[in-house]
Amino acid sequence: MMQFSGFWKKRSPVSLSEIRSILIVKLSAIGDVVHTLPLLEVLRKNLPDARIDWLIEEEASEIIKGHAALNRVIVSRRKLWQKNFVGSGRRAATLKEIMSFLKELRSEQYDLVIDIHGLFKSGLLTGLARGRRKIGFTWAREGSTLFLSEPPFFEDQYRQHAIERYLKTVNILGCDVASWNGRIPVDDSHRKTMDRLFRKNDLNGKRIAAINPMAKWDTKLWEPDRFSRLADRILEELGMRVLFTGSKHDEPIIQEICSGMRNEGAVNLAGQIGLKELAALYTRCDVLITTDTGPMHIAAAMNCPVIALFGPTAPWRTGPYGNGHKVIREDLGCSPCFKKTCSHKTCMKGITVGRVFYALMKQLDHKAPEKIRIAGHRRGSLRALR
Repeated sequence: MMQFSGFWKKRSPVSLSEIRSILIVKLSAIGDVVHTLPLLEVLRKNLPDARIDWLIEEEASEIIKGHAALNRVIVSRRKLWQKNFVGSGRRAATLKEIMSFLKELRSEQYDLVIDIHGLFKSGLLTGLARGRRKIGFTWAREGSTLFLSEPPFFEDQYRQHAIERYLKTVNILGCDVASWNGRIPVDDSHRKTMDRLFRKNDLNGKRIAAINPMAKWDTKLWEPDRFSRLADRILEELGMRVLFTGSKHDEPIIQEICSGMRNEGAVNLAGQIGLKELAALYTRCDVLITTDTGPMHIAAAMNCPVIALFGPTAPWRTGPYGNGHKVIREDLGCSPCFKKTCSHKTCMKGITVGRVFYALMKQLDHKAPEKIRIAGHRRGSLRALR
């Protein structure tokens, strides 16, 4: 039965001893799903015998499939369903698939449903799920709290990282949140794919800088020619191999970046590997240079050092989490603005190639062979701010 705010019950304390089944509602996006993995681990460690399911949209579902802490992954194909209902002859088949999805969603009576997404689309599915208690938080938007069974818990989303905010969720339940690692599960098949890729591109034994230049927001993007110049400097001055990562949709722009380089040898992997292979890849890289996007969080989760270029968003909320990472941003009065469109994009345009390269040299200093380390500093010191 769907719940609405007018029917909120008075909140009673949540007892871990009463919880035998949980549904996590976190639908997207890639980075947000990665941020929720510590919550999942903590729930499993505190409730080793409970059933834990996760409701997620298709695009990010690969990240959690096969996770040892989960009993079931329930996948919503919402975007495909919407596409098929507009100008498509597949409406009947799509409707049948939606009904099958809803049947699967409602097949379990959960002791606890946690809407950690906090938008209308997640609230609606939370309402449709069968749950004795349905909880959410005050930072939720679009009326999603209407579908809870009790008043939302107060949480301040602006002053803390998403991972810490999500962990407070399970802390409310009385869980011990001290132990987790947040890694994305990869298996031998993903590692073997990377073995073949490394042999094909002669990468074994080489120092590797990965670059992920794309993002869904236009305001998060850095100019392609700057990535070209940065990659050239990495090859020429540090003697490292350069790998570009991205989706199939990103491939034309990344090819433009590669074509704009003076040097050959950069490897363009856009659209060639899945999310699990990407996670396995980042474990073999010395560093990832990236915009604020999902692969940034994948790399951080896999303990790959990250240099992140931030403009319209807040790194203290959604930056690479953990030690050993570097955020580069302009200290402007208008940033963070969280806008997806902007007429000037000063926050990203103000980040120079030299500044990113200098951060990279500092990041890799303790790993670089002495000859490269000295040469890199000598050349970099003259050009660091250009």
